[in-house]
Amino acid sequence: MVSSKRDSRARKAAYIAFGLVALAAVSCATNTENGVHEEQKSTQIIDTAAEAARAYKQAITTLHHVNAPYAHREDHIDLPYTIHNYSPSFWSTLLPNIQGQGPIATAFRIVLKLRHQTLLPGFVTKLLDRQTGSSRRREEDLSGKAVKVLDLLQHAADLGHTDALYTLAHISLFPPNPHFPSNPELSYKAFSEHALLTGNATSQGYLAFLYSTGYHNATAADEARAHLYLSFAAHGGHKGSEMTMGYRHWSGIGVVEDCMSALTWYEDAAEQSIAKYQTGPPGGLSLPLIPPRLSDLEGGVYGPGASVASTGPNAARPVIKTANARAAGETWEDLLEYYSYNADRGELDFAYRLGKIFYQGSIYGGVGGIASGGDGASRVPRDYHRARQYFMGIARAVWPKDPANPRASQPSVREQGHVQGGYAAAAAGYIGRMFLRGEGVKQDPVLARMWFERGADFGEKESHNGLGIIWRDGLVDGRKDMNKALQHFGLAANQDLAEAYVHIGRYHYDRNEFKNAAPYFETAIRQGSPYEAYYYLASIQARVARSNAVDRQLAASACSVGVSFFKMVAERGVWDDNILREAEIAWNMGTEHGKELALLLWWIAAERGIEVAQNNLAYVLDQDRSILRFTRFAPHSLSNDTARLALTQWTRSAAQHNIDSLVKVGDYYYHGLGVSDEPTEIRYEKAAGFYQSAAGTGMSALALWNLGYMYENGVGVPQDYHLAKRHYDQALDVNTEAYIPVTISLAKLRAKSLWYTLFGGADNLNLWHYDEEIEHVYHPTPPPPEIDAGRERETQADPRKEEEQYVDDGRPWYPGRAREEFNRKLSGRAADALNQDDDPVQWARDRRLAENERDGDYGPDEYFDGATRKYRDDDTDDQFWETMLLVILTILVSALLYVRGRWVERMRREEQARQQQGNGVPPRPSDGSRPRSADEQPPR
Repeated sequence: MVSSKRDSRARKAAYIAFGLVALAAVSCATNTENGVHEEQKSTQIIDTAAEAARAYKQAITTLHHVNAPYAHREDHIDLPYTIHNYSPSFWSTLLPNIQGQGPIATAFRIVLKLRHQTLLPGFVTKLLDRQTGSSRRREEDLSGKAVKVLDLLQHAADLGHTDALYTLAHISLFPPNPHFPSNPELSYKAFSEHALLTGNATSQGYLAFLYSTGYHNATAADEARAHLYLSFAAHGGHKGSEMTMGYRHWSGIGVVEDCMSALTWYEDAAEQSIAKYQTGPPGGLSLPLIPPRLSDLEGGVYGPGASVASTGPNAARPVIKTANARAAGETWEDLLEYYSYNADRGELDFAYRLGKIFYQGSIYGGVGGIASGGDGASRVPRDYHRARQYFMGIARAVWPKDPANPRASQPSVREQGHVQGGYAAAAAGYIGRMFLRGEGVKQDPVLARMWFERGADFGEKESHNGLGIIWRDGLVDGRKDMNKALQHFGLAANQDLAEAYVHIGRYHYDRNEFKNAAPYFETAIRQGSPYEAYYYLASIQARVARSNAVDRQLAASACSVGVSFFKMVAERGVWDDNILREAEIAWNMGTEHGKELALLLWWIAAERGIEVAQNNLAYVLDQDRSILRFTRFAPHSLSNDTARLALTQWTRSAAQHNIDSLVKVGDYYYHGLGVSDEPTEIRYEKAAGFYQSAAGTGMSALALWNLGYMYENGVGVPQDYHLAKRHYDQALDVNTEAYIPVTISLAKLRAKSLWYTLFGGADNLNLWHYDEEIEHVYHPTPPPPEIDAGRERETQADPRKEEEQYVDDGRPWYPGRAREEFNRKLSGRAADALNQDDDPVQWARDRRLAENERDGDYGPDEYFDGATRKYRDDDTDDQFWETMLLVILTILVSALLYVRGRWVERMRREEQARQQQGNGVPPRPSDGSRPRSADEQPPR
């Protein structure tokens, strides 16, 4: 009984154990299967991410290969907005490619067109086919790689690679070369998805542009969505969107005009620029060159002589000098060759100027000193090594050797007999700056201080400024001495160096002494400071505008100045996103692809409020000179939509004080281009209003002439010959080059007035009976403001230059300052030839002319020609009028001779007739004394 119970329990235990083992086995099998599935799933995820990364990496590598043939173009663009076809080798210069310029390339193109003709030998046809076939295969290979890039990017984007998605969107909107098609629709979709997945501010900024403009119908124009995406992008820190928001609030585009909102947005953008500027070497990053307007390189919107941009004081602007040099057939290559030839012969003045040109990367430098940058229209390749070579050659004439220990103090070279430093002192300032900033050499503040001390020994201002930076920042052994720094800054500022004024102003600004800092920044702007002074002065004005203790009118004025100055800082500080430079490079390609890309970039910059881009875009889209005919912007004929866009850009450019653009807006309303359907008289009245605004500046002769024409004919204004004559006379006063059209207009006006007077016309049409009561009709031109839209008027004179007197510049007066300023004036006059910023091109012309006159082999005729050349150059206008007078006199003499010949012939015939009558002989029939009878008719 007991044993059976034990056996029963044993069996139950065995069953339970077996069940547990079976359950454990099943559970283990299930866990193993689930683990395999999880492992396979994770492996699949890893493979997908790796595939996306591999596809993106291969796409970028292939993209670099496709862009390689086009990478050299930027390096060879010296003159802006021109087409260069530089060849990399001697043989390619002799045999340029088929797409080049000149007679050889033209001959190639003609031969290619005739290659299928039987008149060409067979071997020539085979050679041409082989060359064109090789070029065609190369182009097909690049096009195939472009397709591969797009496919790989799309594949990686589909697998979730966000960088590939952004790159796909970017190259679809901005094709890097002609092998990539422009696809704004794909770009819009990719940017939308990228912004949705990542919230990227740049993608949101591009979406805002597409919604704002409806570019190529990628999406319907929607200002509400554009403003929404702009707000997201600007709050995300996208500088371009911050500038766009500031410009829209400043101009009231799509939003209510609000100066304070514009101030906030432009301040944020300017802070990004100044922060980037201060990340550079001591003294800040080198400023980008000033971008030129496309119209300025053609002498202005209306051409040279008729545009405000190229007449009056504006004729002295570097971009206009560049345009004149180009029109005369001069190239920078020839100029640099002439400078190099004379510099290599030991001419110190040529070597110094050549070093400056290579250092600043421009023929024309800024007026505020080394740190003020240069002009972009006269761009040349920047070469610090060659600049240092020329500067060092000049300096070694005074300092032939460097001391073994640059830290040790050096004896003054003046004690060794060198009284005048001349070009050597100025060259030492440049060399010290290059060592201070690591430009072309290894950065070494110790050597920089050594060279600055050498230049400062002769009182050179840039050297004093460099020593001030070293002592202020403690760049040598960490030793800071603000007193020494201020002393050096003061010595440089006494020589009107703009950067030195900025440093002194910053010293007071950092101590919250804003009232003391502001005069220094204002003086720096007057002396040509293009960047930092505007930022700090704008910050001071922003504080005033936001203060509750300031009058509302003063706050509004401070807000306006602050917006203008912050705008300038944001637009100039574009080291990371120099969109105008990219547009310049694209335009210089000279292809349809390049021009369309340039137009797109200008349009984006125009939306950000950059006036240069607005002017360029309007100038290209202008109906009278549009290059967009038969392209995607205007595929068939002139479009009113194109004119409307051009008018919008002209209007925005005019609102930023471009007078030629203001006249152009009047032209569009006068001719009915791009305007809404409205009565003609209303359009004429609006045109007259724009012309009057331009004429009110006292700088546009064309606007005055247009108003004279409208008053003469009663178009848009009451007909009044007195006011017509007044405006014609004013046009001639503003621009003497308008002499011929004004003279013709006045002659016609007087003739019409005489006609109306003879037939009882109204009093306002009678120029022969002047009425003094009309004086009140003409409003005198108001004087322009001192600082307009962030720029000081170029015509404004510095009162300190007009009168030699001691002016209180805000600095404390101390004993001996009068003598110090007197000595500074004397030394300044002695160094005028060295420090003056004259025209390098005109200076080279004068030197070449002087050399020709001095070294030429003159005979009697050549001597007379050389002696009178300058007078002929000065009297070009007189020669023209003398020639015209000679032509008129010749015509009069010819007419008198003809009349005299006819009169003598008549007298001879009458005398002959009297003699025949006295002899009883009837006059000859041929004499015409009587008609012939039938019997006297001559035989046939």
